[in-house]
Amino acid sequence: MEKTFDPNVVEGRISALWEAAGAFRAGRPERAGAAPFTIVIPPPNVTGSLHMGHALNTTLQDILCRFERMRGKDVLWQPGTDHAGIATQMVVERQLMERQEPGRRDMTREKFLERVWQWKEESGGAIIEQLKRLGASCDWSRERFTLDEGLSRAVTKVFVALYKEGLIYKDKRLVNWDPALQTAISDLEVVQVETKGHLWHFKYPVVDDVGKETDEFIVVATTRPETMLGDTAVAVHPDDERYKPLQGKRVRLPLVGRLIPIVADEYSDPEKGTGAVKITPAHDFNDFEVGRRHQLPMFNILDPEAKITFFGVGQGFFGGVPASDDLTETTELEGLSREAARKRVIDMMDARDLLDKIEPHTHMVPHGDRSGTIIEPWLTEQWYVKAEVLAQPALDAVRRGNTSFIPKNWEKTYFDWLENIQPWCISRQLWWGHQIPAWYGPKFTAAKSALAEEFEIFVAPSETQAIELAKSRYREALSEGREIRVLSSKPDYADFANVMNPVFDGGPIPIWRDPDVLDTWFSSALWPFSTLGWPDETPELKHRYPTSVLVTGFDIIFFWVARMMMMGLHFMDEVPFHDIYIHALVRDEKGAKMSKSKGNVVDPLHLIETYGADALRFTLAAMAAQGRDIKLSTQRIEGYRNFGTKLWNAARFAEMNGCVRQAAFDPHQVQITLNGWIIGETAKALADVTAAIEAYRFNDAANAAYRFVWNIFCDWYLELAKPLLQGADGPAKDETRAATAFVLEEITKLLHPFMPFMTEELWAITATPELPRATVLALAEWPQMEGYENPAAEAELSFIVDLISEVRSVRAEMNVPAAAQIPLVLVNTSPDVKARAEAWAETLKRLARLSDISFAAEPPEKSVQMVVRKTLAALPLQGIVDVAAEKARLAKEITKLTGEAGKIEAKLNNADFVARAPEEVIEENRERLSEALSRVEKLEAARTRLGDL
Repeated sequence: MEKTFDPNVVEGRISALWEAAGAFRAGRPERAGAAPFTIVIPPPNVTGSLHMGHALNTTLQDILCRFERMRGKDVLWQPGTDHAGIATQMVVERQLMERQEPGRRDMTREKFLERVWQWKEESGGAIIEQLKRLGASCDWSRERFTLDEGLSRAVTKVFVALYKEGLIYKDKRLVNWDPALQTAISDLEVVQVETKGHLWHFKYPVVDDVGKETDEFIVVATTRPETMLGDTAVAVHPDDERYKPLQGKRVRLPLVGRLIPIVADEYSDPEKGTGAVKITPAHDFNDFEVGRRHQLPMFNILDPEAKITFFGVGQGFFGGVPASDDLTETTELEGLSREAARKRVIDMMDARDLLDKIEPHTHMVPHGDRSGTIIEPWLTEQWYVKAEVLAQPALDAVRRGNTSFIPKNWEKTYFDWLENIQPWCISRQLWWGHQIPAWYGPKFTAAKSALAEEFEIFVAPSETQAIELAKSRYREALSEGREIRVLSSKPDYADFANVMNPVFDGGPIPIWRDPDVLDTWFSSALWPFSTLGWPDETPELKHRYPTSVLVTGFDIIFFWVARMMMMGLHFMDEVPFHDIYIHALVRDEKGAKMSKSKGNVVDPLHLIETYGADALRFTLAAMAAQGRDIKLSTQRIEGYRNFGTKLWNAARFAEMNGCVRQAAFDPHQVQITLNGWIIGETAKALADVTAAIEAYRFNDAANAAYRFVWNIFCDWYLELAKPLLQGADGPAKDETRAATAFVLEEITKLLHPFMPFMTEELWAITATPELPRATVLALAEWPQMEGYENPAAEAELSFIVDLISEVRSVRAEMNVPAAAQIPLVLVNTSPDVKARAEAWAETLKRLARLSDISFAAEPPEKSVQMVVRKTLAALPLQGIVDVAAEKARLAKEITKLTGEAGKIEAKLNNADFVARAPEEVIEENRERLSEALSRVEKLEAARTRLGDL
C-alpha cells in the first residue's frame, strides 16, 4: 500500500473502473427478478455548476443507491438535466453580446434555437461531470434531458389532454413580470430584497352623489405612487367606524379624474396606516383579488418594459374619464420609466396640495433572481392549470399515507400550500423551451364576419392536426359544402378586415402558433414517469413506477414535489414515490445562509480538490440530521479526511502485520475473546448503520460507522491486538490476523455508501491471488452478520475498555501528570471481574499508566472513586495531585464559565435581542450556552471528587 491515500490520483481511476464494469447500470442480467429500487435525480439546470445544495442532495441519494445496490436490489438512479428556460436563454444571449453578434431579436426564432442547441452540446454537460466527481452512481447510460424527443412528446400529450379536460385554460390575471426579460416568472424566481424606501400619504377628494368634490378627503398610503394612476377603488374595513359613513361613496382619482368607489373589504387593516387602502387591481396581487370580489375595472398603466402607458396595454384607460388639464398633464408621463414617473407623480400631487405626508419605510421589494430587476405584478393573458382540481388527489394521497414525508413536519407545509393553491401560470414569453401546442385563428360570428380581438384556439399535438381541427371548426362556421383551406401563417392584423376579406371569397384561412413556451416546472412535473418512457408503455415504466423515494430540498416542495404528485396521480393513477426525504440547508460555519452577496459561498469542487470527495461526502452525511441545517466548516471536512487517513493507516498496519483474508476463516469459530468481541462489535455497528439508512437517519448511520471504525476498531481493537499480532507465531496470532482482515473487509463494505473511492481502492488492494475479487466493491454484497453477537466477549472487553477510559478521564480531570504512574484498587469485585482484571493486567497498566492493580473489600481513604459497569474502582491520588491547587484551579474555571453562561442566558432572555438578531447568531449563542453549562457540570463533578481527598 502507498503511505498515504491521494484522492486526486485515485478518484479518476476508480470512476473509470466503475464505468468499465458497468457498475451502475440498471437491469443487470444477474439481478433479473430482483426487487427494484428507483430514484429520479432532481434534474439540475443544464446551465448549472455544482453547489453545496447539489453536493448534499447527491450524497444522500448516492448513499441510498449504493446501499440498496449492495443489498441486491435492481437499482436505477435516473439522471438528467433540466433545460432551464430563462437561465439558458440568458447565457446564450450574453454569449452573442460578448461576441458582438446579432442579438436574439435580430434573428429568427429557428436560428436562435440552433445557437442554443449548439451551446448545449458544447457547454451544457458540465454539471453532469461534476456530479460524477462527487461519486454519483447514476445509470449514466440513461441520461435524459427535459427537451429531448421522448420527454417533449410527453409534455405535449399532457398539455393536450389537460386542455381537453378543461384543466388548462387561458385567463387574464396578475403574474410576476420581469421587465428586463419580458416574461412571466415563477415565485421561486423572485427574491424579496429588504429596501429602505418611503410611504407617501395621498389625499383623495370625496365627491357627492352627482360627482362634485366635497371638502372631505380620504387619505391612502402607498410605497409606489406611480401605480395610483391605475387605481379603481379605495378599500376600508367594513367594521371601521371612521369610514362607515363613506362606504359606498366615491372619490375622484387625482391626476386622472376617474370617479372610483369606496368599497368595504376585510383586506383593509384598520390598525395599519390610515386604515384606507388604494386598490390597483392590475398592479398588486392582493388588490387583484379585491378587484375581482368587487368587479372593479382593471387598467394596466405599465407596458412590458415597466414604462408608463395609457394607450397600449392600458386600452380602456380613458373610458368614462372627462377631459381635463390634469389628465392632459398626466398623459405626458407616457413612456417614462417607473422611477421617473414616481418622481413626477409625487411632484404633481404636492403641487395640488394632495400630498399629506412622507414617512421613511423599510419594506420587501421583489426582484428577479436572474435579471436583478424589480419584479412588476402585471395583468396579462397567460395559460393556466386548474391546480385546485389536481391538488385534491395529491392531498389525499399524503393524508392516507400512500406517500410519506420525512421528516413528517414537512407535511404541514405541503398541506398549507395545496389547500390554498392558486391557478398555476404555465406560459413564459421565451423562445427556449417547449413551445405551447396551441394555434390561433380568426373567430367568425354568425354573420360570417371576423372579430379582430377574438380568436379561435386549436390545441393539438402537431401543426398538421391543428390545421385539421381548424378546417373542421371553420367548415361549420362558414358554409356547408365549401372547401376550407387553412394555412399556418400569422397575418398582420393592423388592417384586419382587408386580410380577412379574401377568406370570405374562398381564400385560405390563416392560423398561427402561440409563441410562448411552457414553464420549466411543467416538464419537470412529469419527470418520474416521462423519464421511464411514458407515454409509451415501456417495461421500465411498469417495473419501476412508482419510484422508491424522492430526495430534495424544502424550497421546492411547492414547485416540484407537489406538481409531480399532481401529475403522477392524474396520468398514472398512482403516487410518483412512496417516500419524500426533505433535507435541510447547507449553511456556513456560523449558521448563515450561503449567498454570493455575503461572500460566504463554499465551492464543493474546491473542497473535493483540497480534501477529496470522500471527506466532503462523509461530512455532509454525518451532519445531515433530520430537520437541522448543516453548518459546514473546513475544520469538519478536514476532521473527516483525518478519519479516512486513520482507516488507511489501519489497513497499512494490518498489511504490515500479515493480516490477509483467509478462505477458511469462520468468524463463528474464533477462540480468542478479543477477536470474538470485535466480530460482535462489527455485527452491532452493521445493524446500527443498516437501520439508520433505512430510516433516512444519515447522520446516525455515518456516526455509528465513525464510532465503530475510529474508536472501537482502530483505537481499541488494534491496540489491544498488538501483543498478539507482534508476538510469537501460533494459532492465536493466525486467528487474530484473519479476524483483523475479516473485519477490515466488512468495514470497507460498511463505509462504501459514504466513502466510495477509498473503500473501492482498499477493496482492490486487499485482494490476493488466492482470493481475487469477484466484482468491484460497488456490486459486492452488503454484510449479513445476524447471530455474530458474543455477549461473553462483549462483557469482558467492554469492562476493560470502560475501565481504561474512566481512569484516563479522571487523570485528565484531576490534572494528573502524564508521566505519573498511579495505583488502581478494585473494590469488592466478583470472581469474573477479578479474573478479567488479572488477565488484562499488563494491558491495563500500559494503557491507563497504572503502577499496580490491587483488590480490596473497602476503598482506600482519600481516593477518587468511580463506578465501571457496576464495579467500584478507586484511585488513591493523595501525594500525586496538589488538592488545594486543583480545587482553586477548578473553582476559577467554574466561576469564569458560569459568568459567561450567565451573560449568554441574559442575551437569550432578552426579547429585543431575539427579535433583532439573525437566526444564526441566536443559534450560535444557544450552542455556546450549552457547551458552557456542560463544561461546568464536568468541572463540578471533578471538584466533588477532589473533596474526597
